Amino acid sequence: MSTHPEVPGEPTHTTTALLETATSAIQGFGPINKIHQHLCAFHFYGHDMTRQVEAHHFCAHQNEEMRQCLIYDGPEADAKLIGLEYIISENLFMTLPDMEKPLWHSHEFEVKSGVLFMPRMPALVERQDLEKVCKTYGKTIHFWQVDRGDNLPLGLPQIMMALSRDGQLDEKLARDCGKRFGVIFDKERENRAYMKGPEHGIHPLANGAGTGLQTKLREVDCKPTESVPRVFV
Repeated sequence: MSTHPEVPGEPTHTTTALLETATSAIQGFGPINKIHQHLCAFHFYGHDMTRQVEAHHFCAHQNEEMRQCLIYDGPEADAKLIGLEYIISENLFMTLPDMEKPLWHSHEFEVKSGVLFMPRMPALVERQDLEKVCKTYGKTIHFWQVDRGDNLPLGLPQIMMALSRDGQLDEKLARDCGKRFGVIFDKERENRAYMKGPEHGIHPLANGAGTGLQTKLREVDCKPTESVPRVFV
């Protein structure tokens, strides 16, 4: 099944392209302009480790302890926006309620195993940042299930998880990705052996607390507008 399905619809019209050129010259794109790095990694669905996706993160710092990333199915200009990830420090993770912690995954194995990398970035610069990422936790939600060939974002957003030990990553997915970007994961593993994860070790409630997680939809009563307090009358 292709992980890059074609999106239905007419090609972009010339008039639309001209309008986009005009608006891009006039408007500002502050949040997007803050994006400063491209990380590539692999995610699997929180309820199904056999469904794995190559995920390209385009990230911006909120501050030293938090960054937020838009996730695409590739690095090309026409890549599909399939999800997002919030990355926080161990200190911030420890402030989360215990019921929240299972939704977050650790990054230590991803980094130290070499399978999380910064495409085309010089190794010295890459390792300097990944030393920080190695200590962090991430919360990832995918909206578009491209792995099953969906040509539009169908169904519920799903919690995604990250690799946490050897033997989890689909070998073909890893081989194809490594070949395209010229990355040898085993060599990267050797180069990153010195890196350290969270100061207090990986929290036992992280990574789904060792269980599967899946988003479900349930019907509830919707509060009518009359129930909303009228502050300004």
